[in-house]
Amino acid sequence: MTKNLRERAEETANKVQQILGIPNQEHPKEVVDAIEQAIIKALVDERHRCADVALVCCNEDDDRAQRVADEIRKVRSVLISNLSAMR
Repeated sequence: MTKNLRERAEETANKVQQILGIPNQEHPKEVVDAIEQAIIKALVDERHRCADVALVCCNEDDDRAQRVADEIRKVRSVLISNLSAMR
């Protein structure tokens, strides 16, 4: 089964709180939200990095590089829309 980001954040929050010896009832939503936001930021940042790499790697064919970079950046918009809809 594929896990969504929220499920991954909840699982990670439980593990972190367990490691720290903190009961899961202490600020569960805030901890999960912080972890989820960190995951989202990492995904968005990675998309930007991929687009930048595409531009550098295809610099001999600027048009192609731009198209690839644009497609990668479009994924960011879709990702953000999907994540917003999950809330």
